[in-house]
Amino acid sequence: MKSTLIALMFASALPAAAQVAAPARQEAAALSSLVQAFLESQTAALPGTVSISVREPDARLNLGACPAPQAFLGPGQKAWGKTVVGVRCAAPSWTLYIQAQVSVQADYVAAAMPLAAGQPIRAEQLVTVKGDLTQLPPGILTDPAQAVGKMPANALASGLPLRADVLKSAPVVQQGQLVQVVAGGRGFHVSAEARAIGTAGDGQVVQVRTANGAVVSGIARAGGRVEVAI
Repeated sequence: MKSTLIALMFASALPAAAQVAAPARQEAAALSSLVQAFLESQTAALPGTVSISVREPDARLNLGACPAPQAFLGPGQKAWGKTVVGVRCAAPSWTLYIQAQVSVQADYVAAAMPLAAGQPIRAEQLVTVKGDLTQLPPGILTDPAQAVGKMPANALASGLPLRADVLKSAPVVQQGQLVQVVAGGRGFHVSAEARAIGTAGDGQVVQVRTANGAVVSGIARAGGRVEVAI
């Protein structure tokens, strides 16, 4: 009778002991807050108004509680548009990926009227429009000064957002133009007249032919100068 009573006492104690020993589980809401804070830090320098929406993990998530979870972005990823943020824990060891949406409401530059190919853009031909930059193609211009004086490579329709890759600098050196070739170094400076073989914008490489027939390459600069490195 006594042994039976002791066995029953141990049996009744087992569930309570098991309950105490059960490992704590990670709260899904805490991981969402971590990702939110991480994305806020990643987007702090972006222009305009940034809004972030984090998809909360499944509440039934069965991960061990982590004392110091770390958020990260994968290689090539950035906090822009629809993205996925990883959260890792060293001990206990696990990794989770959480979806998020980053929106950036800011001004961007668009054509106020049709723009002709090869014609320098004037300020009055541009307009600023507010929108979500993450929904636009990469390279969208956000300041009219980035476009004024440059030329569309192809004709652009009115209202079209301007991208850096559809514009080119107005040429500062034209093919056949007489230019001043300049070169310098420590303690010396030389210059000579030459004729441009090609057309180039400021900062672009252009070839020129000197008076003695030599062909050299240099960097085109405003005022018909070509800088040659020695």
